[in-house]
Amino acid sequence: MDGNFRSYSFVSSSDRIGEILDQPIGNFEEMEGLADRERLTFSNGFYGMCSAIFIDVRDSSGLPRTYQRPTLAKIYRAFISEMVAVLNSDPFVREVNIVGDCVWATYKTTHVNHIDDVFSIAFTANTALQLLNYHLKKRQLSPLRVGIGVDYGRVLMIKAGFNGSGINDVIYMGDVVNSAAHLAHEGGRGWGRPAIYVGADFQQNLNEVNKSLLSSAQVSGIGTVYRGDVVRGDMSNWIDDLP
Repeated sequence: MDGNFRSYSFVSSSDRIGEILDQPIGNFEEMEGLADRERLTFSNGFYGMCSAIFIDVRDSSGLPRTYQRPTLAKIYRAFISEMVAVLNSDPFVREVNIVGDCVWATYKTTHVNHIDDVFSIAFTANTALQLLNYHLKKRQLSPLRVGIGVDYGRVLMIKAGFNGSGINDVIYMGDVVNSAAHLAHEGGRGWGRPAIYVGADFQQNLNEVNKSLLSSAQVSGIGTVYRGDVVRGDMSNWIDDLP
């Protein structure tokens, strides 16, 4: 959000803090899925079940040492452009967010088959990286590696920011968001690690075909995860045929 200067008053700040902390717990409503963001105010919130995908660039801290800033800006623009395009291409998408070199999204998955839809978004994103790397190679640029984390679970959805300033956003709080971020951190990190890491709750709701595309592994601090370098077949074949 753009900043819009307003002077700070510690007296008003104290009043706002008190109002927020004294809000009744009953204002937080349980739902089957995720609420529309238009229903959110600064005094309510919604609990619901959702899926989350995080996509994070590996070794991004070393990229400024490899490329000059204009080249790096173009690489990041291309990466973020196409990851957002993929994450936004599912009818169950709720939010798409960009934080630095990380792109993530939440999905309203209230039925089991919705989980398979979200998984297809994850492996389409993995294939979109293959397409990006094709274009980078043509321009004598090094390929990117990413981690893609996916999980399913309960989340608290709230509106947060400076009331009345126009500076606010929707915040997702819960294990599913943290889990997907941690899984993305593991993906594509080091030799032999595939890009896609899926949490156990998400994997259990996949159909048998999609389950067969992933193998289990133990990750310190997380436990059992499921992982694989799954790609979208028709898209991957098309990329292979490019000149």
